[in-house]
Amino acid sequence: MAARKGSSKEARRAELGKAVERALVTRGLEGLRLRDVAEEAGVTPAAVLYYGDLDALVHATYQQAIERYSQEREEAANRFDDARRRLEACIDKGVAAGPDDTLTRLLFEYWPRCLRDAKAAALDSALTERQIAVYSGILVLGQAQGHFVLQDPPRLLAASFVAMEDGYQMEVLAGRRSRTEVLTALHAYARAVTGYAITEPT
Repeated sequence: MAARKGSSKEARRAELGKAVERALVTRGLEGLRLRDVAEEAGVTPAAVLYYGDLDALVHATYQQAIERYSQEREEAANRFDDARRRLEACIDKGVAAGPDDTLTRLLFEYWPRCLRDAKAAALDSALTERQIAVYSGILVLGQAQGHFVLQDPPRLLAASFVAMEDGYQMEVLAGRRSRTEVLTALHAYARAVTGYAITEPT
């Protein structure tokens, strides 16, 4: 009985997390109200507060989005033994599909809070470091396999990949650049710093 009760509570918490995601994407972080989350979840504001205040719920949602984004990218890259394929997959998975890419939008909705909130900043730094580690590992592997001729230390190049992605993501989410344009730019950078030319999709 206790196990079923605990399982039910976790299921409700997961459903509430999805409601927070939907409300964040719809209203944005600055306009978000407890009532918005409650309406998305189909419950009363008091029922939402049982799981924490609005800031705590948003923080947990951001944390979960970071984990999902990172895991999906790592899994996509790790499907390949060849560093060239890993690099292609890593770049591909790191670029938003378009303005309606919910997962990437969630990460960027929360980003401004990192300027004033130490907890948010710590999560954002962890996300950045995790992405840098993925790229750095691929670059080191590619060098060891003889596929890449690196123009600078792997970590420096990896950090530049991530910085370029972050800058371009906002352009994609705002509809000012297409995903294809951003992929082309990242492929060009990859060619410049590794000597390996990623074949553009036809």
